[in-house]
Amino acid sequence: MNNPKNYITPLGFKKLQDEHNHLTKNERPKTVKVVTWAASLGDRSENADYQYGKKRLREIDRRLRFLSKRIDIALIVDPEISRSEKIQFGATVLLESEDNIKKTYSIVGADEIDTPKGLISWLSPIGKALIGKEEGDEVTVHSPKGTMEYMILEVKYIKIELEEFSP
Repeated sequence: MNNPKNYITPLGFKKLQDEHNHLTKNERPKTVKVVTWAASLGDRSENADYQYGKKRLREIDRRLRFLSKRIDIALIVDPEISRSEKIQFGATVLLESEDNIKKTYSIVGADEIDTPKGLISWLSPIGKALIGKEEGDEVTVHSPKGTMEYMILEVKYIKIELEEFSP
């Protein structure tokens, strides 16, 4: 069976752990209390608190299973340690489009994507096209929006800032 790795930055890994801890230590115990209280009221078939609580508990457990799997297969890659001329996971890349528009992208894991902030997955069309290239290369990106040409102006490996987990 294929065992894919979840490439992730240290801050992205911390964010997954923080969410897992929050759900385990805060959300799930609160929800269990509500369900227990609602169950003690009697007729569960018409008890909205009980039904909603059970539904919420299933959602929490589903999310915890997902997070556990992502954490278990995580391969933490610190961009600040990478010293490569070529674009790899964790690289921050300055591109110039054929329309002379400059954009900066950081190549991150699937759990860290924030496109408006320039955080793109290494599995995205742009990410896949950039991996292995270096400064001065031209790259063609095939995406659902069409084909675009970019010139790679700069490649650097710096700390990639992510928003912290907030409940």
